[in-house]
Amino acid sequence: MKQISSSRRTFVGTIAAGATGLFGVVEPVLARPVGNASGDADSWFKSIKGKHRIVYDASEPHNGFPMIWTWVFYKTNNDTGSADNDMTAVVVLRHNAIPYAMEDRLWEKYKLGQFFKVNDNHTNAPAVRNPLWMPQEKDYPVPGIDGIKTLQDRGAMFCVCNMAITVLSGFAAKSMDFDAEEVKNDWLSGILPGIQVVPSGVWAIGRAQENGCAYCYAGG
Repeated sequence: MKQISSSRRTFVGTIAAGATGLFGVVEPVLARPVGNASGDADSWFKSIKGKHRIVYDASEPHNGFPMIWTWVFYKTNNDTGSADNDMTAVVVLRHNAIPYAMEDRLWEKYKLGQFFKVNDNHTNAPAVRNPLWMPQEKDYPVPGIDGIKTLQDRGAMFCVCNMAITVLSGFAAKSMDFDAEEVKNDWLSGILPGIQVVPSGVWAIGRAQENGCAYCYAGG
């Protein structure tokens, strides 16, 4: 697979480009309805509960900090007297953070660790599995931090940007000489259980704030 730039400039440039080059590959997919990315997304936000509500804007992998800060939110609220059922963290996986929403099969097949510059702490090589779904020892910098599945069990809500999936799967399809729509559908089929596909990450951040969540950037 050829080296693929996944920088913010490349992503935005693809959106802004005319119907030429790569945009010509993904434009037919962008033009179609988003399907499961829209129908239940608004109602999904109605599940936000509790007095303490926050939305994490995860636009980059940031060495796992979107999940680390989510765990910190639950731990420190517990430490100050609030139970898990009195809070909700919403994590919006968008732009270059979208692979955290995907199963191991996709990480291996599309070399997502190389694509999104996520290394496996066990090998120091690009990851070929999702290290933060059910993390192993060394996947986080210190032990005891919850992975995505455990955070979901505690009430955290995760969603992923359909626009980023559409554009970035188009990059992958072009580099591998695959059909853009087939690759996008494959990525959507490998979204992890309980993670909601939303029309776009920025759409989701707005909806979360409309439902009482304070905003927090999920960087390091």
